[in-house]
Amino acid sequence: MQRPGKGKTPRRPGPKKASNIEKDPVGVYCRIRPLGTEHEECCVEMISSTTIQLHAPDGLKANRNGEYKETQYSYKKVFGINTTQMELFEDVAKPLVEDLIHCKNGLLFTYGVTGSGKTFTMTGSPGEGGLLPRSLDMLFNSIGPFQAKRFVFKPDDKNGMEIQSQVDALLERQKRDSQQSVPKTPLSRQKADPEFADMISSEEACRSENVDEDCCYSVFVSYIEVYNNYIYDLLEDAPYDPIRPKPPQSKILREDQNHNMYVAGCTEVEVKSTEEAFEVFWKGQKKRRIANTQLNRESSRSHSVFTVKLAQAPLDADGDHILQDKNQVNVSQLCLVDLAGSERTSRTRAEGSRLREAGNINQSLMTLRTCMEVLRENQMYGTNKMVPYRDSKVTHLFKNYFDGEGKVRMIVCVNPKADDYEETMLVMRFAEMTQEVEVARPVDRPICGLAAGRRHRNQAFRDELSRRLEERGGPSTADDPVLLNQLIESLPALPHCELVDPADDQTLPRLIEVLERRHRIRQTMTEQFNKTANTLKSMLQQFDGQLNAKETFLHDQQSKLNEKDKVIINQKTEMERLEKKSKTLEYKVEILQKTTDMYEHDKRSLQQELESREQRLQRELSERRRMEQRMQDMVTDTKLKYEKECERRVNAKQLEMQNKLWVKDEKLKQLKAIVTESRSGPAERPEKPERPSRERDRNIAQKRSASPSPLPTAPPVHPMHRRSHSAGGEKWVDHKPPSNLDVDTVMQPIIPNAIKVSTPNEKALSKCHKYVLRHQELASDGEIETKLIKGNVFRTRGGGQAVQFTDIETLKQECPAASSRKRRSGSAEGPVQIEDIENRTPVASTSSSHGYQKRRKP
Repeated sequence: MQRPGKGKTPRRPGPKKASNIEKDPVGVYCRIRPLGTEHEECCVEMISSTTIQLHAPDGLKANRNGEYKETQYSYKKVFGINTTQMELFEDVAKPLVEDLIHCKNGLLFTYGVTGSGKTFTMTGSPGEGGLLPRSLDMLFNSIGPFQAKRFVFKPDDKNGMEIQSQVDALLERQKRDSQQSVPKTPLSRQKADPEFADMISSEEACRSENVDEDCCYSVFVSYIEVYNNYIYDLLEDAPYDPIRPKPPQSKILREDQNHNMYVAGCTEVEVKSTEEAFEVFWKGQKKRRIANTQLNRESSRSHSVFTVKLAQAPLDADGDHILQDKNQVNVSQLCLVDLAGSERTSRTRAEGSRLREAGNINQSLMTLRTCMEVLRENQMYGTNKMVPYRDSKVTHLFKNYFDGEGKVRMIVCVNPKADDYEETMLVMRFAEMTQEVEVARPVDRPICGLAAGRRHRNQAFRDELSRRLEERGGPSTADDPVLLNQLIESLPALPHCELVDPADDQTLPRLIEVLERRHRIRQTMTEQFNKTANTLKSMLQQFDGQLNAKETFLHDQQSKLNEKDKVIINQKTEMERLEKKSKTLEYKVEILQKTTDMYEHDKRSLQQELESREQRLQRELSERRRMEQRMQDMVTDTKLKYEKECERRVNAKQLEMQNKLWVKDEKLKQLKAIVTESRSGPAERPEKPERPSRERDRNIAQKRSASPSPLPTAPPVHPMHRRSHSAGGEKWVDHKPPSNLDVDTVMQPIIPNAIKVSTPNEKALSKCHKYVLRHQELASDGEIETKLIKGNVFRTRGGGQAVQFTDIETLKQECPAASSRKRRSGSAEGPVQIEDIENRTPVASTSSSHGYQKRRKP
């Protein structure tokens, strides 16, 4: 056995739209009808006054592997099988009738499967009237003494009401009375059904106590049905043709100026009593489509809508007549809907037109369910989905109620027999979901601003006048019409006055007798009239005396009022003067304000223009500074370029001249050697002759051309010792990076008066005139090669120190085995041969591969 659980879908918290409109949920009630026989299986159990429980029938349990399924559903109130029609009316329909009298709309509909008791709940039976006749009875019991005459209120065919004058209403009534003498339909259709003559007993009659007595009321009823999604008027009087009867014409839905839906061209009948209203209802009930199905002998094949419309308007200030103002007319309506029952075609075995009817009924009910689900989702989760009202005529007609035009109440009728279990479960789920939909609470209509109790005061004045007349011996205002009517009715009729025979002696005496009697009655009437006139004259004289005294008093009061009026007029004049002055000042203030706004606008525009110009000026100044800096850099670069070019050309010219001098010196040395050899004699000459001077010059030239640049040749080096060219009396900055290796060989230069640094700094450069950088790298033969990059230190214009590189000296240590082949012929042994490549062209450009310039700023 399963544990009972709730059938309601759990509510998930979702964002709700913030709104100041108060809302009430749809009121859902459940009514359980008794079983047809005692031997039928029951699947519905009433747990409490708000909860019912559904049990799965035995056959369904066998199909589900023995599971015992129980589901509970909760509603606003549950009515059991012993609930009377009066109890149901008191809880459900009576508040809606109260709201109807207080200008609020209401919607009440019954919902359930076929054969669940919807029509009985709405209509009832003789002696057990349903919600509809009881609502009509309560309405007329409440407003009966305050109803207006017929045709004072008249529908305008646009879902509104018009007010006619007493004369127009009288003409309408006479026209109606003359038309009723010729009936349009057979006499059999005009008779009321005797079965519904006594729907409500006198003991069960109820009324509303909160009725505005200063208003006049009129009740209009209409009755329509929705059949196959078409709307038909059940009260329409079509011309009866027994030979070719015309089918009824369908109606269309329209929207009035207040965006309320109504059936265009629908007949609205004005009724003055419960019996008359129910007679109209029964007239339309006979036209409603019902059929005999497998589930119900008289199954409704359409949705019926009985609308009770109440028009009310306030009385005038005297309390005699209705206020002739259409804007003061309030119209409220109560819709009583009997929905057709949902059914399965497999159970009803419907075919043909019945199958089509069932399909349309189920489709319209499904649309109603879909609308409720979308409304619930929009309200719970804050979505804005479109509600499909237009998919069905029923939902489209009642769209305004769900959007906030009145209260909505639903009665779910349940048949507890086991055969309807599955359909009943679907109905219960939909009903429980519907009560989560919230409808905006209707607001109170504005009431006329006239003083209350006008009708009561008018009646009290009439009663007091009649009492005073009786006290003074005169006939009362109530007795005068009665007495006059009696005298008029007592007048004998004139006999036949035609004389045929000259000897007739009866006609004239009879006529004379009748005329004398009429004369006596006339004298009595004259005396009565004179007596009444004298009484009224004496009363008027007394009233005149009282009026004179009152006039004197009123004259005094009037003089005082005149004085007060003069004061008021003076005050009004002063107020008008002050108002004019105030308006003039306001006009001036407005002009000044406009002028101030114009100046403010001009000021803002000028400020914006000034800011834009300042920004443009700043941009131009910054652009000019950039241009000046660029031009200065270009001038400096060009100057350095030309200086370097001039220095390069000077150095090249100096080298060229030195080379020429060197060649001349060599030639002189060779010449000197030749002269010396010639003087010393042949014995002192070597065995092998020396190469000619021309060949020696060519070898020297080839050797110099193989060097990277035409640098001046260094002086000869002692074969056993190599001293660095950096030695001298000047101060040097000896820059030895940390990446160099200390090999401790004779190839390390010795620089006296040197400041050794691992990173050059301004302090060291400011104290020295020369700069040398040691650079070690691996030569192609695998030996370590040390390069000494030399330069001059000088001060820059910015106050910093700059280094201009002028020379690169290369120190390389070769293997003795490799160098033995290069020893001179006169040397037996000696130190390692040193290859000296130095005196390259000093270049001050940073892009040269032979030298670069290094700058440091303070």
